[in-house]
Amino acid sequence: MPEPGPGEVLLKIGGAGACHSDLHLLEAPAGSTSFTLPFTLGHENAGWVEQMGPGATGFAPGDPVIVYGPWGCGLCMNCRQGMENYCETPGKPSPGGLGGTDGGMAEYLLVPSTRYLIPLGSLDPREAAPLTDAGLTSYHAVKRSVHLLGPGSFAVVIGAGGLGQMAIQVLKALCSATTVVAVDTSPDKLEIAKTMGADEGLISGEVAVKRIKDMTRGRGAEVVLDFVGIDPTLTMAAQVSRVLGHLTIVGLGDAAVPVNFNSPAKECSVASPFWGSIPELIEVIELAQTGKIKMLVEHFTLDEAAHAYDRLHDGKIAGRAVVTPNG
Repeated sequence: MPEPGPGEVLLKIGGAGACHSDLHLLEAPAGSTSFTLPFTLGHENAGWVEQMGPGATGFAPGDPVIVYGPWGCGLCMNCRQGMENYCETPGKPSPGGLGGTDGGMAEYLLVPSTRYLIPLGSLDPREAAPLTDAGLTSYHAVKRSVHLLGPGSFAVVIGAGGLGQMAIQVLKALCSATTVVAVDTSPDKLEIAKTMGADEGLISGEVAVKRIKDMTRGRGAEVVLDFVGIDPTLTMAAQVSRVLGHLTIVGLGDAAVPVNFNSPAKECSVASPFWGSIPELIEVIELAQTGKIKMLVEHFTLDEAAHAYDRLHDGKIAGRAVVTPNG
């Protein structure tokens, strides 16, 4: 049980989400990571304030909070605007649980500053924890493109796992007039995607590409969000992109978009956003509090964490796995 120093906060963890980026750390070759073992994973964290360090203000023990994940320097231009995910200081951001300090898959988490805590209000930390990454990352990826998604527009979500499911809900919450098409290799995940607002679900492949082209009268979709990032999905993303559209790579599949004069479509912007800002996390929490977005969560005890990661690796988590160290 860590002791909070000046300005720090000790959090009693309610929920810590298991993320695919954790698998990249778990499966990394020996010597290729920047941290030393033992190391505690868990960068999607929510819980209750346990103890305030000297000089820390604004919260009280027992307050339910969610933790903003990317911890920057707090001093550069981007950090001053709440965009600590794009901190300009070398070596930052340094998120807890992703190679910086220990994360939240433990009974307690030491948070370096109250600026990383967002009040949860009536939301249960065990349910809300994935909002800090799966929710925020999807929200940020969608928000940058909302100006393209008016009546008659199309958005394609490739990968209907935890982040893709959240992106579908965010698209419907922010851009209700757009037609949302979900693409995945799993029929079960496509059915879940439809319950969350997708107008159509397509099995990944050439048939899906043709269907999207037919739906858009050959023009392609204004926004394509790839939450997988492997060669077949990025190839598909380029094929269904639209002139002056947005192709956004969110998945960590480590492949590359095929780029030449004819692919993607002319002046289609390709971007790979990272996480989101503190103000955007506040907006995500507002959407969740009003019931406009909700993460599909499967709970595991701390002793079951390894099993949760095995299931995540095997693609058997329908939404998001959340470890609950304190019951």
